[in-house]
Amino acid sequence: MHALIQRLVAQKPVITDGAWGTELQRQGLDPGESPDNWNLKYPERVESVGRAYVDAGSRIILTNTFQSNRIVLQRHGLAGRLEEINRVGVEISRRAAQGRAYVFASLGPSGKLLVSGEVSEQELQEVFAEQAEALARAKPDALVIETMSDVEEAKLAVLSCRQTGLPVVACMAFDSGKNKDRTMMGTTPEQAAAALDAAGADVIGANCGQGIEYYLPLAKRLRAATDRPLWINANAGSPELTGEGTVYRTTPNEFAEAAPAIIDAGVAFIGGCCGTGPEFIRALCGILARQSDSTCA
Repeated sequence: MHALIQRLVAQKPVITDGAWGTELQRQGLDPGESPDNWNLKYPERVESVGRAYVDAGSRIILTNTFQSNRIVLQRHGLAGRLEEINRVGVEISRRAAQGRAYVFASLGPSGKLLVSGEVSEQELQEVFAEQAEALARAKPDALVIETMSDVEEAKLAVLSCRQTGLPVVACMAFDSGKNKDRTMMGTTPEQAAAALDAAGADVIGANCGQGIEYYLPLAKRLRAATDRPLWINANAGSPELTGEGTVYRTTPNEFAEAAPAIIDAGVAFIGGCCGTGPEFIRALCGILARQSDSTCA
């Protein structure tokens, strides 16, 4: 295990941040627009998201680079600015952290399916290596692979990220099956944990997909399947489409009240994903403040 992860795990639970995409939407990000291009267009708005999380108590904040791989950037005509978008994303989060939080750089899925032949393993590994290296040159503290549905793609991302020498967190999105305990590609928590452990991830976890009320059994199953530290970032419930747009019904207090049981199941890193904001992190810190080993900023 990487030395940084060892230090953080010794202080568990460690509070991460919440959603970036839904927070940028509140600031005017249009549907279909590239969130990551805001690193160049509106860096001050992106920085305000990270700073709000640090002020709320996050010990780790991510970067606005979830969609900054070449395949996704090409859809927006931005592939030629890949290096810049990733570099600036790390720099923005560094400014937001102000030395009070660690910066873990975000990498998301390609959006292409290996199983259907839309992309090859070699192509994917090159795509992830390109982004991982661009991020690493900007010197984040770690890399976080998020919201993966295909464990084979996640493994390729882990292998690429490991080449940077930075700690690697790898998370799957469990949102399918009768009990919402499989990824879209049918992978179980046990299968994901085994594959990501073998690939060399320093931390293994789950994010997005569903609300925090579904995460306790997932955390227990992941804990039983691996001895790696666990990372959990749940949504603020399931999204609902209304006349006013997408709405998440879980309140900050409801979210926070579910967290202690998940931590007791063996989770070291906990935060939020879609629909969660600084108020969720603040509520989480408030609940955990009653525990002497809480480590909010």
